[in-house]
Amino acid sequence: MSVVILGGNECMERNYCDLCKKFGCSAKVFCKPCANIRDRVGSPDLVILFTNTVSHKIVRSVVDNLDKDTALVRSHSSSMASLQKILDESTREAGAATA
Repeated sequence: MSVVILGGNECMERNYCDLCKKFGCSAKVFCKPCANIRDRVGSPDLVILFTNTVSHKIVRSVVDNLDKDTALVRSHSSSMASLQKILDESTREAGAATA
């Protein structure tokens, strides 16, 4: 499963990626705006928005161009516990869908 995380704390980027790996997911993390973010996101299975720490510019440019099959989860908290809960639920649902 491919995951894109928008927002969060820059100092936690590596931790976010490591936690995603533990769940068997490949992750891209964008904490701040960057050039061509739309192209860099690609077509992930799951997009996680940390709404407290993401800019509106990033949200608009990415969400407007998502595939209809991409799941979108919004979380106000950008903590590791919050990410773990989201990944646990999402990977469980993905596993149930394939079984």
